[in-house]
Amino acid sequence: MSTIAAAPAAVRHTLVDDVAGIVTGAFLASVGLFLLDAGGAVTGGTAGLALLAGRLTGWSFAILYVAATAPFVVLAVARKGWWFAVRSAIAVGLLAVFSLAHPHVLTVARIDPVYAVLAGNLAVGVGLLVLFRHHASLGGFNVVALVCQDRLGWRAGYVQLVLDAATILLGLLVAPAHTVLLSAAGAVVLNLVIALNHRPGRYTGA
Repeated sequence: MSTIAAAPAAVRHTLVDDVAGIVTGAFLASVGLFLLDAGGAVTGGTAGLALLAGRLTGWSFAILYVAATAPFVVLAVARKGWWFAVRSAIAVGLLAVFSLAHPHVLTVARIDPVYAVLAGNLAVGVGLLVLFRHHASLGGFNVVALVCQDRLGWRAGYVQLVLDAATILLGLLVAPAHTVLLSAAGAVVLNLVIALNHRPGRYTGA
């Protein structure tokens, strides 16, 4: 007589797991953005908007990024709950702090633009994936993408890819066309990391 084994129960993250995950995810994303900025590339999301605004105005990326993500906190509270919103706000704050620290500890004399775009977007994508696995995000388009996945069943990576494409096109204001085209390829790398690894039912950690 055959029996069907029951699926193992999900193993919940501990507080230490979540703290380590949020710090790690924010750090990886900040390193990726640093590489992108050093290579003169653009990227999507509110981080991309903040990078573009920083180049146009000369203002600090950290300040612009926090300001750009703030409105999406309301959406996160309404659609994902307070706990998700708080975790995301912490991740945003950490990324802003890390972005202020990187120029003081890292000096990039030369970086190949292709490497900057591919490595930068890969680091951001893995960082976002870690944050998503710990029920957090970097605010902005991340929240919209996750809401669409939860409510409509659309993969978060594909939703964010569309939103990122619109942001990258704005990069034509501050970067040559070939750099924007390269940045678009980088956005595909970033969002494929999310789309292929973060889908409903694939990850059972809570």
